[in-house]
Amino acid sequence: MAKRSDGYQCQACGARYPKWQGKCDACDAWNSLTEETAPEAVPKGLNQGKGRTIAFTTLDASVEEAPRIPSGVGEFDRVLGGGLVAGSAVLLGGDPGIGKSTILLQALARLAAAGQSCAYISGEEATAQIVGRARRLGLENAPLKLATATSLRDILATLEEGEPPRAVVIDSIQTIYADNLDSAPGTVSQVRTCSHELVRFAKRRGVTLFLVGHVTKDGQIAGPRVVEHMVDTVLYFEGERGHQFRILRAVKNRFGAADEIGVFEMTDRGLAEVSNPSALFLGNRENPVSGAAVFSGIEGSRPLLVEIQALVASSPLATPRRAVVGWDSARLAMLLAVLDTRCGLALGGMDVYLNVAGGLRVQEPGADLAVVAALLSSMSDQPTPARTFFFGEVGLSGEIRPVGQAESRCREAAKLGFDEAVVPAGLKLKPVGLKLRELRRLDELVQLFRVDESDARAAFGRR
Repeated sequence: MAKRSDGYQCQACGARYPKWQGKCDACDAWNSLTEETAPEAVPKGLNQGKGRTIAFTTLDASVEEAPRIPSGVGEFDRVLGGGLVAGSAVLLGGDPGIGKSTILLQALARLAAAGQSCAYISGEEATAQIVGRARRLGLENAPLKLATATSLRDILATLEEGEPPRAVVIDSIQTIYADNLDSAPGTVSQVRTCSHELVRFAKRRGVTLFLVGHVTKDGQIAGPRVVEHMVDTVLYFEGERGHQFRILRAVKNRFGAADEIGVFEMTDRGLAEVSNPSALFLGNRENPVSGAAVFSGIEGSRPLLVEIQALVASSPLATPRRAVVGWDSARLAMLLAVLDTRCGLALGGMDVYLNVAGGLRVQEPGADLAVVAALLSSMSDQPTPARTFFFGEVGLSGEIRPVGQAESRCREAAKLGFDEAVVPAGLKLKPVGLKLRELRRLDELVQLFRVDESDARAAFGRR
């Protein structure tokens, strides 16, 4: 007799349905429902038994700060909050080939070379492949334990023998399966169960656990969202495969700052740390060109200078193009509407291209002023003032609003040789050796470039 199915489960969000349907109503994913048996119910009568008393404590209780173990990769430790924490679980996601396995192999190899016991368990690659990568990276002499396994039962039995390692990598969680479940590896029930058992082992034995996760086409870690709630830290590797720079970003961290970033450069010897990312993202500023403005932003706790590039061109199309790389396209549409309505600059018939140099993705609204400056610079065909940077948020009424950590932004720019800042009015900044140009409304920035609609049309006519 065929085994009875208890329903269908969405592989994107975990929602269950009694019968198959093409679209998940919970997360709007298409063709994500697979047939799975429901987990066993809680035994009846459990609420009648006598449980163990829970011990409470107070907020003024003395607790010790979690000790940090440096991995030897400075940027990696920075994103983690200062190093590895015993008993913590870290989930690392990113596009295929972005460098997830490489950064973890480098970190654990250096940790093992420092005398710590570390294990690297792969479910995707053979041991010979990992050894070959280690030789290319110059890490073949590190006493790192390697294994290839996909069975959760075998992995836990091996790690429980003797003294557990200080750090363990599972690459990847989608390849691990629990033999007490009928579903295939990578399904919602398998990923949830395997993650729960591995995290529980790490908490019980004081092991730092690294889980590598696949991502969907939208860039989110595949599998149920509950896995991200189980772990202590969620890291994303950002960047383009054809670009040599990589950004490691913490989107969740119980032991450090969220949105902290680490910058790496992909070389033939693996991922190399970038000690001064501001200089990296600025590029060559010796010969200024129109359409570029420097933005001083904050990524986590780190001030970072990045170049915003814009190109405004006449469009032969009925619907002009809006191409954005590294920023929010909806935010750009809002700024174009503000320039049109509040400043009288008709950009509706122009193609607009916007790019954040270096492959970084900027998410804070403080970049509004730099984006507008780059657009105005491209329209007027005149460069922004030399050694000048911008930051500030633009409101729908055309006002320029202040942003946080202004002093840190200014100090980072002054350290790199900038001497003038275009900022929102009323920040009350302490002198940092900079000339401040305070603006209250967007019209004042337009006057700085002396842009009007007739000048813009004449400039496009010359092109």
